[in-house]
Amino acid sequence: VTGHSGEGTDAVVILEKTPFQEEKISDLLEKHTKLELQMSNDIYSTYHLYPPPELNQIKTTVVYPATEKHLQKYLRQEVHLIRETWEDYETVTLPFIQSQSFSIQWVYNILEKKAEADRIIHENPDPCNGFVLVPDFKWNQNQLDDLYLIALVHRREIKSLRDLTAEHLPLLKNILQEGKEAIAKRFGVAGSQLRIYLHYQPSYYHLHVHFTALGYDAPGSSVERAHLLADVIDNLALDSEYYQKRALTFALRADELLFKKFQEAGRV
Repeated sequence: VTGHSGEGTDAVVILEKTPFQEEKISDLLEKHTKLELQMSNDIYSTYHLYPPPELNQIKTTVVYPATEKHLQKYLRQEVHLIRETWEDYETVTLPFIQSQSFSIQWVYNILEKKAEADRIIHENPDPCNGFVLVPDFKWNQNQLDDLYLIALVHRREIKSLRDLTAEHLPLLKNILQEGKEAIAKRFGVAGSQLRIYLHYQPSYYHLHVHFTALGYDAPGSSVERAHLLADVIDNLALDSEYYQKRALTFALRADELLFKKFQEAGRV
């Protein structure tokens, strides 16, 4: 992007086709729609369909100004699986987290209602066992097919799954129960139709829980990253130090600094 001074500043623009809305499918097939036949064979045919502009929305996300970290995040890279033991966490991952200046001020702005206060779906204000539930930016709230919400905990010292012990069970149970109830009340989606999980590694180090529609193939819902909240609760009930004992698997891109730290430690 060229500014008034004539100097260029990097920006990231993400284009995503929004899901089709069932109630508008008939309009899509009838209203001023242009069809170009590509192939026809017996009962099968394929077309290029050009819908009217109002039915051809593209969700556009802009990161501006974009840092080098943003640019690297969205470039296509090789991906590697890491098997992180607790020793790896203490000697590689944790020092890396502590050495980086990951800004999560935007999270604090939501928790303090300095931003997005009007988007809060539910809040438990308890400073120890409370949280805020807000729609994720990935969801435009126009349809339920790609429903996506995030629960942000009020406590600020819990970085990730690795920090959780049985002490945090009341907090996690609140998120699971109240989150499902709030979504059912506001959006009419039953708890049995939700995928509720934590990421490891998370994209930012403030504990948060993802709520997505079960039929939606949400980014990061794959087996190597998502940990179902109900399973996390059961594991901690069995062993308070479960996530300080077991190895955790996650994927890292080849250009990520944490991957380079694991390489330097001879773990890749």
